[in-house]
Amino acid sequence: MPIPSSRTPARRSVLKLLASAPVAAAVPLATGGPAAAAGPGIVKPLPPGLFTVRGTNAETDFAAFRDTGLLTPADRFFVRNHTSTPVLSETDWKLTLWGSGLIGSRAVEFRYGDLRSMPSVTRTAFIECAGNGRSFYASQQGETVTGTSWTLGAVGTARWRGVRLAEVLRRAGVASDTVDVMPRGLDDPHVSGGVSLGRVRRPIPLAKALDDVILAYEMNGEPLPYDHGFPVRVVVPAWVGIASVKWVGDIEVSTTPLHSPWNTGTYRLFGDAYPPGGSAPLTRQTVKSAFELPFQGRLAAGRTRLLTGRSWSGAAPVSRVEISTDGGERWRPAVLRDAPRRDGWVRWAAPWQPRRTGDTVLMARATDAAGNTQPARSVHNTQGYLFDAAVRHPVTVL
Repeated sequence: MPIPSSRTPARRSVLKLLASAPVAAAVPLATGGPAAAAGPGIVKPLPPGLFTVRGTNAETDFAAFRDTGLLTPADRFFVRNHTSTPVLSETDWKLTLWGSGLIGSRAVEFRYGDLRSMPSVTRTAFIECAGNGRSFYASQQGETVTGTSWTLGAVGTARWRGVRLAEVLRRAGVASDTVDVMPRGLDDPHVSGGVSLGRVRRPIPLAKALDDVILAYEMNGEPLPYDHGFPVRVVVPAWVGIASVKWVGDIEVSTTPLHSPWNTGTYRLFGDAYPPGGSAPLTRQTVKSAFELPFQGRLAAGRTRLLTGRSWSGAAPVSRVEISTDGGERWRPAVLRDAPRRDGWVRWAAPWQPRRTGDTVLMARATDAAGNTQPARSVHNTQGYLFDAAVRHPVTVL
């Protein structure tokens, strides 16, 4: 539950520490210095201490969220690119809807100004790569997986403004027997193993498309940055990030189920725990938690520190967070600093006064309103998706 109105000792302690940031912080680690050059195919700068470049991608160092609010600033939002960021112009951009699911099977085009003139909606939602936390299958569970070795920083929350996809579909004229829509990006075709898979695209069932999906043109009150989909991107709240196609240029509307490499060979679960052909295509994200503290962070013994972090779930609002400062032997509740909300994360805090020097392990586990709790171990899948176990976060007390 959110911070209670009664002035309990725990609440007073947390509020006092929140008001004194230097006291609450860990022993400082260097995060400054000159800005690094952007990663391959990424437009914005990626300063060390804020990002870790991973191939064509950039992961936010989770400790960099510590001095931000509920929303992730665009300059700290992770970047997931299959190829490179295209630099597009809204004056040349257009969105084409086409396929058997349109009445008369006729293509319909919308310009940037057309979308801007439609009734707008604003949604605060996190976007998270399906592989966020993938590295912990190996480092924490000793299991082999493939893919980018994300820790927990392939996630961010923003206030997205745009037009409902349902409104665009209505204006285009959707046939009653339509089953799927498939947005496709304008970035370069993705080549894997020497084979071109085409531009990134992934089907969305019509029921979901008509529910809460938006075509966003603003992020946190500003036009989308290039790396985050300018001029227009898809935002599919609570679903795996691959569904939120950036730089959308066309949408196929179909009366038969649609398929792409991103819902057949990848973004499904394969492994001993799943059928031979794999699971159904991934949809909702799992529940996760992370500390706003560097791994191997250093804390001073005998001083009260405010441990802070964030938890989120694609299934329901996070309703409870517990932390452990001894590797999971004992747990106690953290104080939620935000009202639980659908499609978003909550910030939390808990004071801790380490009394012994040496290495220890912090852990956080969240429970959402649907009853999902982070387990001690995540079920293995070969591509390392949807890691949901409570992460072991090592620190040193000095």
